[in-house]
Amino acid sequence: MRAREPDETGYARGVYWERFGEGGPTLLFVPPWAIVHSRIWKAQVPYFARRGRVVVFDPRGNGRSCRPRDPADYAESEYAQDLLAVMDASGTDRAVLVALSRGAQRSLLVADSHPDRVLGLVFVAPALSLVPPVDRGGWQAHFEDELDAHDGWAKWNAPYWRRHYRDFLEFFFGEALPEPHSTKQLEDAIGYGLETDPETLIATAMAPALDAETTRALCGRVHCPVLVIHGEDDRIRSIATGEQLAELTGGRLLRLPGLGHVPQARKPVLVNTAVREFVEGLRRSPPALPRDSRSVASA
Repeated sequence: MRAREPDETGYARGVYWERFGEGGPTLLFVPPWAIVHSRIWKAQVPYFARRGRVVVFDPRGNGRSCRPRDPADYAESEYAQDLLAVMDASGTDRAVLVALSRGAQRSLLVADSHPDRVLGLVFVAPALSLVPPVDRGGWQAHFEDELDAHDGWAKWNAPYWRRHYRDFLEFFFGEALPEPHSTKQLEDAIGYGLETDPETLIATAMAPALDAETTRALCGRVHCPVLVIHGEDDRIRSIATGEQLAELTGGRLLRLPGLGHVPQARKPVLVNTAVREFVEGLRRSPPALPRDSRSVASA
């Protein structure tokens, strides 16, 4: 049972979207890795829909959206085009983009290619190539290999996903949600992961991401207001990533002691209040002058 049903739904480029509420500015919640879908924002949608307009969408690869098999179809440039298509289909001229984890990459691309359409950027637990990744024992280099053992991050392995997909989900979300008493959030997240399949997730994991040089260049060209929200106990992406992102964009960093990679689910009041105050600040500030647009593909 959902706390609030959407006022409008639709598809754009095979991507399912929902719109809630009326009035501006629109908050567009950008999905992370396709291991989950738009319900990862379920603690945010009804709160903000009571105050204005909210748009969410399922990432390609999960929920009601398309599931291509080619890793190239999960490139960040494709996700950025999906985001823009959802904005167009939902009648959203401009929005505050609120991104979780990998959603930071596609949000940066859109802010760079269409700055006139982005009022502000909120990054929650951003997954960006700005600092060395969290140590996973080097297992990512053996993603397609058959391994003799699968302890810890050795579960990050395509053959293992095909045989023991649920076990991988339980491990991954256990790392993403390390806080005590996270049983409900873990059950939800595993359920979202089970709404896609191993082959689709393998394709997403093999897709090209933004490298460090590109990411830094994109950050340097951000001119809209920025808020970065990052848990100090994030085991998926170190808070050093959030620190670097805030520094490069001139944004504000909100550090969350004791929280992991999904703070909007574990501490929704804290995150919702921070986002609300950020949006209220935008209303009091004059809009930034737009820059010349660039194509997403060239970013």
